[in-house]
Amino acid sequence: MYREIYEKWLEYPNLSIDLKNELNSIKDDDEEIKDRFFKELEFGTAGLRGILGAGTNRMNYLTVAKTALSLAEVIKSYGEEACNRGVVIGRDMRKNSYEFSIITAKILAESGIKVYLFTGIRPTPILAYSIRYLNTISGVMITASHNPKLYNGFKLYWEKGSQILDDIALKMQEASLKIDIFDYDFESLKPLGEYKNIKFLSEKVIKSYFRETLKHTLTDDVDKDIKIVYTPLSGCGNRYVRKILDLRGFKNVYVVEEQENPDGSFSNVKNPNPENIEAFDKAIELAKKKDADIIIATDPDSDRVAVLENGEEIFKMTGNIMGFLLGEFLLERLSEKNIELNRSAIVKTIVTGDMIKKIAKDKGVEVFETLTGFKNICKMANIWDETNQYEFIYGYEESIGYVFGNHLRDKDAIITTMIVAEMAGYLKKRGKSLKDYKEEIENKYGYFEEYLDSFYFEGVDGIVKMQNIMNDFRQTDSFEYLPDVTEKIDFLEDKVNPANVLKFYFKEDTWFALRPSGTEPKIKIYAYSIDKDREKAKEKIDDIKSAVVNKIN
Repeated sequence: MYREIYEKWLEYPNLSIDLKNELNSIKDDDEEIKDRFFKELEFGTAGLRGILGAGTNRMNYLTVAKTALSLAEVIKSYGEEACNRGVVIGRDMRKNSYEFSIITAKILAESGIKVYLFTGIRPTPILAYSIRYLNTISGVMITASHNPKLYNGFKLYWEKGSQILDDIALKMQEASLKIDIFDYDFESLKPLGEYKNIKFLSEKVIKSYFRETLKHTLTDDVDKDIKIVYTPLSGCGNRYVRKILDLRGFKNVYVVEEQENPDGSFSNVKNPNPENIEAFDKAIELAKKKDADIIIATDPDSDRVAVLENGEEIFKMTGNIMGFLLGEFLLERLSEKNIELNRSAIVKTIVTGDMIKKIAKDKGVEVFETLTGFKNICKMANIWDETNQYEFIYGYEESIGYVFGNHLRDKDAIITTMIVAEMAGYLKKRGKSLKDYKEEIENKYGYFEEYLDSFYFEGVDGIVKMQNIMNDFRQTDSFEYLPDVTEKIDFLEDKVNPANVLKFYFKEDTWFALRPSGTEPKIKIYAYSIDKDREKAKEKIDDIKSAVVNKIN
């Protein structure tokens, strides 16, 4: 069938010249045609995301238009009030982000739905905040977050300001099945300025975002002379991260010049994912030159953030480590303010380390676990809005995403940067480093070790390989060189929220998990151990790594 679909695309009279030339260039490459047309892009943990190019399995104006039409149908099914509440649309600086945001806005407006449109690039957390601020029914962010430059995406939010859950995703899929994008009359779309139901957003919403963010400051008892090196990795974060640091009085901020301005080609960035140390190459150079205390990098759409500590050696904090450092700092400062914590709750994902459980239990705070993705973390906060059972104060996942408070419902690198600066300044005023802080926590609760890795499987064959690997592990109850499995959980067996995740527990706070990514062709491995003996914790992680990697290979 993929060849037939390929030919149908080539024969479409209104196909853009660029896409037509691209398709003609691969006419003799059957594997490439198959990869582009064997399926349609699907909604993963963060919406629609894929490689730019021609094809149903690619991000292009036709796949985006079809998604926009599907969204219009879903919104209209909720009635006139939903259409009048409208959709707010934001974008990053990637290739085609502008074009995708405009065609989405026009299609929604043409369908009778009110549209709020940001006029320039904006970080994802600003978009998420604006949904709650404007009380829209939905929000769209055109971004591929931390993916390489060849990618773009369509991240979809619903009325609470969090990413869509399965109920809306299913409605989107059902609507999409009824749409043949080649039947759509693109010539009916008018110039943007002629739509009376498209409103261009001013700075008012951004000012409101900063006001709400500043309400979540934790302490002024800090050394504000700390030196911070910051890189937005050529993304959207520069203006916003620097603004929040300035508002909090942190003036010694040095920005990596080559990566300061938005650049969708990432010409001065080795890797736009700050989870990887290569993303910090230029920032580390600047930190050494300026004798900086900490180094902060935000990903291209500025919803995720990673931190290094400068010194004789660079101290790299993983998302798990930063997660429990921030959790400890948050709970300590709230306790100092005599804030009652017995109804407070923290949320993490099932593949995030358990150190935060020990910290929170010691302070009488509940920790809840969800499936992977911030849509699931913030789902808990949405539920508590209705039930008033708990107050959501903090959520995070191991992939360097964090959120504080209730003013927005997605991960936010801007507020996280503010609190990281407060934490580093607080510790420095007391002659301590972030590394010292980690060791204090481990001396109290046990030494934390982890192993995180990804195995990539590209193309059609890759999907089959990933399925086979997961099935193989599903049939496994013991591993060579490892202690006996005390419990195995297959989240596919959950009747309410099934998920393709496997978790294997061993004695003494040790476990590992496997999960195929929802946005990339890879299987992710997560392994954790906490032990009063650091060497034993390391040994257990080494044993898991050997056993799991050998089984995959």
